[in-house]
Amino acid sequence: MRTWTPRFTRRWTSALAAVALAAPLTALGVAPAVTAAPAQAATAYPPGGPDQTPVMGWSSWSFLRLGANAAQVEGEASAMVSTGLAAVGYQYVNIDDGWYQCPGPQGPNVDAYGRWVINTANYPSVGSANGIQALAAYVHHLGLKFGIYLTPGISSQAVAQNTPILGTSYTADQIATTTRDANYNCGGMVGINYKAPGAQAYTDSVVDELASWGVDYIKLDGIANRNRADVRAWQAAIHQSGRPMVLNITQGSYTIKIAPLLKKYANQWEFAPDIEINGPDEGSADACNSPPYTGCLSVFPLTSYAHWSDRFDAVAQWQPYGGPGGFNDYDSIEVADGSADSGMSLAASESQLSLWSLGSSPFILGSDLSTSVTNAYGTSTGLTPRDYRLLTNRQVIGVDRDAIDASRIAVTGKPGASPGDQVFAKVEKHGDAIVGLFNTTTALSSAPVTISTTAAAIGLPADPDGYLVQDLWGGQSVVAGGQTRFDISSAATISANVPAEGVALYRITPLP
Repeated sequence: MRTWTPRFTRRWTSALAAVALAAPLTALGVAPAVTAAPAQAATAYPPGGPDQTPVMGWSSWSFLRLGANAAQVEGEASAMVSTGLAAVGYQYVNIDDGWYQCPGPQGPNVDAYGRWVINTANYPSVGSANGIQALAAYVHHLGLKFGIYLTPGISSQAVAQNTPILGTSYTADQIATTTRDANYNCGGMVGINYKAPGAQAYTDSVVDELASWGVDYIKLDGIANRNRADVRAWQAAIHQSGRPMVLNITQGSYTIKIAPLLKKYANQWEFAPDIEINGPDEGSADACNSPPYTGCLSVFPLTSYAHWSDRFDAVAQWQPYGGPGGFNDYDSIEVADGSADSGMSLAASESQLSLWSLGSSPFILGSDLSTSVTNAYGTSTGLTPRDYRLLTNRQVIGVDRDAIDASRIAVTGKPGASPGDQVFAKVEKHGDAIVGLFNTTTALSSAPVTISTTAAAIGLPADPDGYLVQDLWGGQSVVAGGQTRFDISSAATISANVPAEGVALYRITPLP
């Protein structure tokens, strides 16, 4: 595997501090500043977590997968700043599965207290700091936030070794069940009986360790409806840690029946299948997960419009549960590396960003943001100018960050069976309305279709002064750019000619 090569000066001096902050700490030969363990006190941030708007950032999974290492992640974090993505709100740098030692189906390796052990080959220690501390410190020096991945339960290795639970007289076998919990890398995780003494203390010890490493965001994957106690326990552990952290719950197989619990205890929740295609030569999903990666020699294209179009129904179904502090997560944004690598045309890329923003979903980028990277899965083209313009469209980002979930107000065809066009809309607190007119036809050779809605259907009253209708994709859009004044009555129509896989995204503002 050829890793990312740092491009920056690597000396710490007061005169070159600004340059040095852009250099990976793991390359400097000195230990970075390590976030101290927080005081053990309850936090005071509002229910739903530290972020009352959808988070924005990047995740290692879509492209780097289990092969991600510290140098590559540092490169992506640095690129987030140098490209200007951070300046428009992209803040979180999240590592996914593979950061811990996975010896086999017996479960992850564990420390003396039954907690996962860092994969030092990919995340080597720097001075007195372990590899995750060093990486988090580098991310923090860039003014960004750091996230990490886990799955629920306790490793079977901890149970076999009967490891003690930190700060208690209890041991792993006293809190473990015989029910297997999902872990997609090793396996070997079993459930926790949270009625048992010491169970919450174990999860507290895991989160306290993450807090001491400088973690700001926890992705808890593999959740099913039966894992309700885990969701509650992890949020309780975050609160007792004294460090605000986002809790992102992602599904193994949960249904909308768990939505009220997620809304109460989590900050965001992902419930749809993976957005990634996982590569055209994939034999099975698991074959992407271990060397020599023979079942997934390439991850390109990352996705396709048809592969994620089930999100239209998901946005409509889960709309009642999203709002400030807790957000429906529709999985990674794959826009960045051009049509060939993303698997999406310009029209499809605009549609993904539009639907995610209408649903106020987290914007977590999955593609390569730095210069071209070659790894076990292929070579990326890096962030393209066209896609950079899409990802930094402040008006579309503003729609996402209003923290209001849009409702589906019109659909042709049968939901779940590739309907031809759909309309989503929401009205913001100050009176503006946002509407997306989607042509979900995947036949790219087909002619554009006219999609229409009315002011009344969107939720706007008749206004004798009229409304300003602004195309949020502007001149770079696949529909006509600019803005137009309409004298809208409650029955007046708003329409656009929309190509296959495309969207017209409008902001409608009352005129004074």
